[in-house]
Amino acid sequence: MKKNVKKCVLAYSGGLDTSIIITWLKENYGCEVVAVCADVGQDDELEGLEEKALKTGASKLYIADLKSEFVNDYIFPGIKAGVKYEDNYLLGTAFARPVIAKKLVEIAKAEGADAIVHGCTGKGNDQVRFELGIKAFAPEMTVIAPWREWELKSREDEIEYAESHNIPLKINRETNYSKDKNLWHLSHEGLDLEDPANEPTYEKPGFLEMSVSPMQAPDEPTYVTVSFEKGIPVAVDGVKMDGVALIEKLNELGGKNGIGLIDIVENRLVGMKSRGVYETPGGTILYKAHELLEMITLDKETAHFKQQVALKLADIIYNGQWFTPLHKALTAFVDSTQEYVTGNVKLKLYKGNIIPAGTTSPCSLYSESLASFGESDYNQADSAGFINLFGLPIAVNAMLRGDMK
Repeated sequence: MKKNVKKCVLAYSGGLDTSIIITWLKENYGCEVVAVCADVGQDDELEGLEEKALKTGASKLYIADLKSEFVNDYIFPGIKAGVKYEDNYLLGTAFARPVIAKKLVEIAKAEGADAIVHGCTGKGNDQVRFELGIKAFAPEMTVIAPWREWELKSREDEIEYAESHNIPLKINRETNYSKDKNLWHLSHEGLDLEDPANEPTYEKPGFLEMSVSPMQAPDEPTYVTVSFEKGIPVAVDGVKMDGVALIEKLNELGGKNGIGLIDIVENRLVGMKSRGVYETPGGTILYKAHELLEMITLDKETAHFKQQVALKLADIIYNGQWFTPLHKALTAFVDSTQEYVTGNVKLKLYKGNIIPAGTTSPCSLYSESLASFGESDYNQADSAGFINLFGLPIAVNAMLRGDMK
């Protein structure tokens, strides 16, 4: 029996890991277990959770509705920044971890808990994200990570443990994908996906949950218009709505058109490569719409430098460093770039594709009279002097060295 922990707070989802952790904690620590489920948009995964947590040994279950905070304080800043990890991953899991960690600390302090427990494996990114978040708000707090302590070696071992302790599960050995779902995305890892040579079974019933395969999407396109104010999406097809409702609406439209499916092998923070399939239907629409709006509202130098900042921010968020001075500073830069990112973006959704269908903004920097191939106010003779000055270093080098060949 492990000592010195009388009460702990467990990040509880009711999935395979946390389903058995309550029982394991009672056996190995003999402590009171307060389960905390962060509602970040899992929907049906919350059904029956309290009964299950209490039945397996928890003293109580908190279900914390974090959806609005998740969207407004984590997802929307990500959209404004345009963060994509390794140019593809829209950080669905990484966005959610800091808001959950913050709530875990809040409840742990209110409960007078000695420790916070999570079900992340020692191979993954989430252990880092949770624990860095905990350090930001309670650096003195003990963290228990059963995967780094117990004798179980695989998800199959976990299933056997659950069966031997009569712990109910929603999965079996054939559907034993490791999944993480929230309002923004759904990830799939494990089983046949562990071999990058295997094609994902998009058409297999029950595999995709937020989307359909592009092959199964309608033969007719769907048009949608997204409106932004200072970089924040505020309306769909002219109907203003809060952030949660807006993402839910775009998930519906994007999902039925096969939008936002990616299959990637990413570089985990801990050093290994990992293959995953991600569904992010609404998020993919929002990223594309925001990118198109920035094309006409940001000047060249700001847009190009912002791309560099986005690369760094993506690493910061992926690596769990949300609550750091650098993240705060770079976010302040991003916010300053969004002052004029206001307007409407029309998109055509068709079989997994997002096709631009028109962008307008009262803050647009695009001038048709300047860019037109027809008659305009631009004096084309001005370009000769510009080229002479811009090309002066090349000309000087050629005259004095002659080695530009």
